[in-house]
Amino acid sequence: MSDGEGWQTWRTVPGLVASGVARFGDAEALVDGDLRLSFAQLAERVEHSTRAAMAAGVEPGDRVAIWAPNLWEWIVGALGALGAGGVLVPINTRFKGAEAGYVLEKSGAKVLLTVNGFLGFDYVGMLRTAMPGDGGRAGTGPVPGLPALEKIVVLRGAAPEGTGTWERYLEAGGAIDPADAAARTAAVGPDDLSDIIFTSGTTGRPKGVMVTHAQTLRVFETWSSFVGLTEGDRYLVVMPFFHTFGYKAGWMAALMRGATTVPQAVFDVDEVLRNVEKERISMLPGAPTLYMAILEHPDRSRYDLSSLRLAVTGAAAVPVEMIKRMRTELTFETILTAYGLTECTGTATICRPEDDPETIANTSGRAIPDVEVLVVDDDGHEVPRGEPGEVVVRGYNVMLGYFEDPEQTAETIDADGWLHTGDIGVMDQRGYLDITDRKKDMIIRGGENIYPAEVENLLLGHGGIAQAAVVGVPDERFGEVVMAYVIPRAGAEVDPAEVIEWARANMANYKVPKFVEVVDELPLNASGKVLKFELRERASAAHAPSDNQ
Repeated sequence: MSDGEGWQTWRTVPGLVASGVARFGDAEALVDGDLRLSFAQLAERVEHSTRAAMAAGVEPGDRVAIWAPNLWEWIVGALGALGAGGVLVPINTRFKGAEAGYVLEKSGAKVLLTVNGFLGFDYVGMLRTAMPGDGGRAGTGPVPGLPALEKIVVLRGAAPEGTGTWERYLEAGGAIDPADAAARTAAVGPDDLSDIIFTSGTTGRPKGVMVTHAQTLRVFETWSSFVGLTEGDRYLVVMPFFHTFGYKAGWMAALMRGATTVPQAVFDVDEVLRNVEKERISMLPGAPTLYMAILEHPDRSRYDLSSLRLAVTGAAAVPVEMIKRMRTELTFETILTAYGLTECTGTATICRPEDDPETIANTSGRAIPDVEVLVVDDDGHEVPRGEPGEVVVRGYNVMLGYFEDPEQTAETIDADGWLHTGDIGVMDQRGYLDITDRKKDMIIRGGENIYPAEVENLLLGHGGIAQAAVVGVPDERFGEVVMAYVIPRAGAEVDPAEVIEWARANMANYKVPKFVEVVDELPLNASGKVLKFELRERASAAHAPSDNQ
C-alpha cells in the first residue's frame, strides 16, 4: 500500500476501485478460469457495470441482490451496483426459494443478479415456485410475489422467460452517458450504506445488518494489515462471497492490497490443490476443515504448494497440532485466528503475527485498534479476567442497526453503544478472547452458523408438524449437526425419514436435520419455554460422534 493511502483516502468502495488503477494498474487483479483482468481492466468493467445498474433503474439507496456463487461477475456486478449508489444484498447460494424470497421481500431489492444451473439448481424457478403472486402481492415484475423486484439478470446459464442475460444487462448500460455514471459514483459518500447482509437470528427470521462504506473499508484495511496481505499476493477465495469472510475479507481486501483474487465457486479440496499449484496461491483463508483436508490429503505430495504463505482461520475449534503442522508440513509463515460477527462488520478481535501456536489455537486474538471488547455479566458489568461472561463490542465497526427493525436493533445494541453478541467468552490478562459457548443456542456445522429458531420455523411449514425443537449434536466430521424433536399435528403421522427428505427440499442443505425424533411432548420450564439443555443431553447420549458417521 502506497504512503498516504487508506480508508480515509478511498472514502468509498468505488473510491477503492479507482485507487487500484492508480496504484496497481496493469498488475493482475482477478483470475477466473480463462479470464484474467488487470486492476485497470477490472475498473473498466466496473464502469460498464455501473452504467448497466443505472440503466436498470438503480437509484441511490436502492437494493441490488446477488444470489450466485464465487464468480468474476459477482465482483463486477457488486462493484457496479455500489458505483451506482446502490446497496448490496448478498444471498446464500444454499438457500431455497422461500429463504431467498424472504430476503428479497424484506430488503425490497429492485434488481437480482443470479445464475441458472449452479449445482443443478434452477434459482429463478425455485423463487417463482416459492413466491406465488396473489391478490395482495401480485406484481408485474419477473416474480409476481415480489412487487419491488423489477429485474432479474442471469449471470451464467440460460435466462428463463422474463429475465435477462448478463450480456444484455451490460449492453443496456450503453445508453447511460459515462459522465453521468462518473457523477453518480462521485456522489457516493463514506457514510452511505454499502450493504445489507442478512444474518439469522434467535427470532427465527433473518435480519438485515446495515453497514456503511467507511466501516467496511476501515475494518478490512486493519484486518489485511494484521494478516500481512500485500501487493503481489495471490488469494484463493474459497469462502463464499455471500459471507463477509469471502466478500470483505476476501476479494475486497485483495483490492486494497494489490493482491490477485482467484475465486473458487465450490469447496473441493482437489480443486484447491490444483489452484494453489497452477496460480501460485499465497493467501488461503478458511475453516479448520479446509486445512485438515489438505494436510490429510493422500496425494498432497503430488502438488507444489510451496507458494502458500498466509492463513486465517476460525469459526470452530482450532487444534494446536494443526497450527504446528501447517507451519512444518506446509509453508505457511503467518497463521491467524479472528473473531467477529456480521453485526460488527465481520471483525472484532484478531491474533497478531507474532503470537505463538497455543495462543492462535486457543484464542481469537484481542480487539482490533479503536474497538472495545469486554466480557460482562448479566447486569452489564465487566467480569474478572479468566471468568466467563457475554462478549460485548463497541466501536466504529458496530452496525448501524437491523434494516427496518428498530426493536431488534434496540435489543442488540444498548443505550451505551455496546453490541451484545450473545456469545460467551473468557478474556485473559493480555486481553485475548476465548469463545467458549455458542451464540445462545446456535449450532456451527462445518463453519456454517445455524440458528435453531429459524430451522424450527421452517419445519413448521411441514403439514404434519405441530411443534419442533432443534439442537446441535456433536459430530466428528462437521463439529456439530442438527437434530430435531417434532410433535405431530393431531391425527397426523410423521415419519422421520420423510421429514428429512422434506427438509432437503425446503431449506439450505447445511440446516437439514441429520436426526429427527418424533415425540409426544417437549421438556418445558415453568414459563413454558423448551429446556434445550435437556434435549441436547438426550441427543448427545443417543447420537455419540462414533454413531454419526
